[in-house]
Amino acid sequence: MSNIAATFSALKAQNKTALVTFITAGDPAPELTVPLMHALVAGGADILELGVPFSDPMAEGPVIQRACERALAHGVGIHDVFGYVAEFRKTNQTTPVVLMGYANPIERIGPAAFIAKSKAVGADGAIVVDYPPEECEEFAAAMRAAELDLIFLLAPTSTEERIAQVAKVGGGFSYYVSLKGVTGAGNIDTVDVAKRLTAIRKHVKLPIGVGFGIRDGATARAVAEVADAVVIGSRIIQEIETAGKEGAVAAVQSFVSGIRSALDA
Repeated sequence: MSNIAATFSALKAQNKTALVTFITAGDPAPELTVPLMHALVAGGADILELGVPFSDPMAEGPVIQRACERALAHGVGIHDVFGYVAEFRKTNQTTPVVLMGYANPIERIGPAAFIAKSKAVGADGAIVVDYPPEECEEFAAAMRAAELDLIFLLAPTSTEERIAQVAKVGGGFSYYVSLKGVTGAGNIDTVDVAKRLTAIRKHVKLPIGVGFGIRDGATARAVAEVADAVVIGSRIIQEIETAGKEGAVAAVQSFVSGIRSALDA
């Protein structure tokens, strides 16, 4: 059982919904990435998504685009991200870490090198937004062989064929994008989400996390009624932007703690 699967299993036994949180590595400053990761866990996050900065993050709205721009301005790249995970693992060996990003940085160093390095530093999986599930069965198999989970996105527009393919090659959990659009945009229709998850679960037996548009405890709690995990990214980046470098760590921990309390209420 992978670390991600074990985490979901333990949470299910406690009748708890997983809280999955996202930050962009290197934002707002490289030296704050690992402290922010620990702050997320201290606030109650169960799984961490660590964004690999990329110049053209097609699925991201303005908030995470700005985070990528700030990180890239600091010169942060994929090798730095591996370093942050290794540093985090010195004091936290249990919280799953998922690297989230795009194909270009992986292709540049090579998929085999990416898998080997991810395993070596203690990452547990990856989300590669622009790797179509129909075209990366070999990569998914290599990830599984290294005991890493390759997590795929599903959307309101996903066909039954796409859902079935994700069920075939995906690992860890499936990430349902609740909105037609980019991260941080719009408001979630939880009734529609519930209907879509019912259809997805006909094929996908993995836990399902829901993200894009969850901005507060009330929405998180509503989503938790139908999903196995709540995923929050843009709203956390907004906390970082508002607090600035000096206050970012405390602000993130406080915000995530509020979401955790809402989920556990």
